[in-house]
Amino acid sequence: MKRIILTGGGTAGHVTPNIALIPKLRELGYDIQYIGSYNGIEKELIEPFGIPYHGISSGKLRRYFSLQNFTDPFRVIKGFGEARKLIKGLKPDVIFSKGGFVSVPVVLAGKRCKVPVIIHESDMTPGLANKLAIPSAVKVCCNFPETLDALPEGKAVLTGSPIRQELLTGDKDAARKMCGFTDEKPVILIIGGSLGAVAVNEAVRAALPELLKQFQIIHLCGKGKVDHSLKEIKGYCQFEYIKNELRDLFALADVVISRAGANAICELLALRKPNLLIPLSARASRGDQILNAHSFERQGFSLVIEEEQLTNATLLDAVHNLYENREQFINAMHNSGQQDPIATIIGLIEEAAIK
Repeated sequence: MKRIILTGGGTAGHVTPNIALIPKLRELGYDIQYIGSYNGIEKELIEPFGIPYHGISSGKLRRYFSLQNFTDPFRVIKGFGEARKLIKGLKPDVIFSKGGFVSVPVVLAGKRCKVPVIIHESDMTPGLANKLAIPSAVKVCCNFPETLDALPEGKAVLTGSPIRQELLTGDKDAARKMCGFTDEKPVILIIGGSLGAVAVNEAVRAALPELLKQFQIIHLCGKGKVDHSLKEIKGYCQFEYIKNELRDLFALADVVISRAGANAICELLALRKPNLLIPLSARASRGDQILNAHSFERQGFSLVIEEEQLTNATLLDAVHNLYENREQFINAMHNSGQQDPIATIIGLIEEAAIK
């Protein structure tokens, strides 16, 4: 039986692509092990799948001054020792890393133990953790054509991001019933992330009277961000957060308004949903969502409004443009080079495991 170690953590985005690979890996007979931090979000997300989980010490590598910069390197060194011991004991055929700081000692230890490592980079430009890990990898998977130029020649593969296959099995009638909608108007799904997006929420609600003339709206607005004064408005349905029913909401949606996190927009690509992306401002991030969004715009998958340009007028114009030209966006996504990320990545894993 072939054995694979999956690693990645710190945020859900560094775990969910790993989860998307699990069914196919099991189908192929792999023994799957997971290495993450002692008590990171990855432990909670992996637990339901019954996969052996191994915790190691993890430190964050910061680009800014913090007193923890003096102690975290020792945690990373400790994590490297723990990962090396685990790898020697587990004897995996291959390691797949989705990134995050916990993955760095695992990748470095994998190379030291002569185990082939495959890395997946979600964003347009590699984050610090993956920059440190890339020299130890045999292949680096990525989501954007532009990223190929930033990666070592011979290692880079454009794969797209693996998504949970259950998202493709939604029931639009179940969603329509859940929201109390009719089939007389098209539906906009608005996703601001699990914590919501204040700027997006405010813009949508300001434009609500105009939007509701043509559309019904499902608004995933984030924890604590439901506007109770709008709860009785016909055709407008708010949720703090949706988990299992998200696939049904996607099935019902004609167009989607979303932030531009890499995993989120790869889900929109896989679902062929015309979308308007409003990336997180560079003031609140390293600017990766802006780069992601404009790559999708250049490929013809999306329209983009940067947060600083988000107004009632720009939002309404973009939504109408998106809906009227939705077939154009669907066709571009259908013809993209990222058709089957799971199959492509599994192929790379199989190839590495045999060598």
